[in-house]
Amino acid sequence: MGTDLGDLVGKEEITLDYLQGRKVGVDSYNIIYQFLASIRGQDGTPLMDSHGNVTSHLTGLLYRTVNLLDKGIKPVFVFDGIPPEQKRKTLEQRTKIRTEAIARHEKALKEGNLEEAKKYGSRALKLTDKMVEDAKQLLGLMGLPVVEAPSEGEAQIAQMALRKDLYGCVSQDFDALLFGAPVLLRNIAVTGKRKVPGRDLYIDVFPEKIELEVVLKQLGIDRRKLVWIGILIGTDFNEKFPSVGPKTALKLVKENKKFEKIINATGFEPGFDYREIEKIFLEPKFSENYELEFRVPEKEKIFDFLCGKHDFSEDRVKNALSKLEEKAHEKGQQSRLDKWLR
Repeated sequence: MGTDLGDLVGKEEITLDYLQGRKVGVDSYNIIYQFLASIRGQDGTPLMDSHGNVTSHLTGLLYRTVNLLDKGIKPVFVFDGIPPEQKRKTLEQRTKIRTEAIARHEKALKEGNLEEAKKYGSRALKLTDKMVEDAKQLLGLMGLPVVEAPSEGEAQIAQMALRKDLYGCVSQDFDALLFGAPVLLRNIAVTGKRKVPGRDLYIDVFPEKIELEVVLKQLGIDRRKLVWIGILIGTDFNEKFPSVGPKTALKLVKENKKFEKIINATGFEPGFDYREIEKIFLEPKFSENYELEFRVPEKEKIFDFLCGKHDFSEDRVKNALSKLEEKAHEKGQQSRLDKWLR
C-alpha cells in the first residue's frame, strides 16, 4: 500500500519511449501484486495451470516485460528480503483483509454473483513462496537481472539509483521517494484503462515520472520532512495520526523544526517511536552485492517452463519469444558495433 502522497507530489506524464536505453529498478512484489489483481477471469479467479498453480503473475511478467524490452527499457527486478519488525502490524492487517476477501469471493461464487466475485477476487491476493520462486526462475531464463534486497525492495532500488546504477524505481508506491529514489516511475507495468475500486468507472492510466528533487522544491521541504509527512499520514511501518491528511501534514512539518513539537500540536501520542520509522527511510538496509548483467534469453527453457510445466498457449509464448529473441539479437549487433567503434 505504501504512503499516500498522491495529493502533494507533482507528476509528469511520459511515454514508455522516454525510458528507452535506461536501466530501471522494478519493485517486484509491487508489480506482481498488480498482475495478480488485474489478470483474472470474469469470476475473479486467478489464471491457473492444470495442477492448480496460479499463473497470473507469470503471464504479466512475460508479456509486460517483453513489451518493456521491445521499447528498449532495461528492467532490473528487485525482490524484498526480511521486512522490518515495524511492518508486522501492516502485514497482519493485510492477511486479515485477504482472508475476509477470500471468504466473500467464495460466497459470491456459490451465489452466482459474478460482479461481487470479481470484486472480492481481486482483493484475495496471496503471494506464496512458490509463486515468488517461479517468478524469479522465469526472469532468470529471460536473461534479466534479479537482485535480492536484504529488506525493503524500494530501499535497495533507491540506493542503486543514487549510485547511478539505475535511473529510477518502477512502483505504484510513493515510499520509494521516502527511501530517497531520485525518480519514481508509476503506471509502467499496467497502462490503459483501470477500474476505480468500488465503482463502475474506468479511467485512463498513463506512465508517470516523479522526481524527488522537484517534489522537495515544490513543497519547500527537505527529505527528512518528507519522511515526517509519511509518518503523519501513515506508512507500512506505522499507523497514521488521526485527522491528519497530506495537506495538514505539510503545514505541520513546515511550521515545526522538531517532530516532538508536531506531536504536541496534534495532541496524539503515537504508540511507536517515530525515530525508528525515520531511520528505516533515512538509513535503510541495502546490499552492494548485486550484478546487472543482461544475458541471452534461454528460449527453449522458457518454452518448456511456461508451456510444458504451466500450460501456457504455445502460439502466444512463441510470439513473445520471437520479440525477445529479436531484441536480444539487436543488442548483440549493437554491442559488436560499439566495440568496433571504440
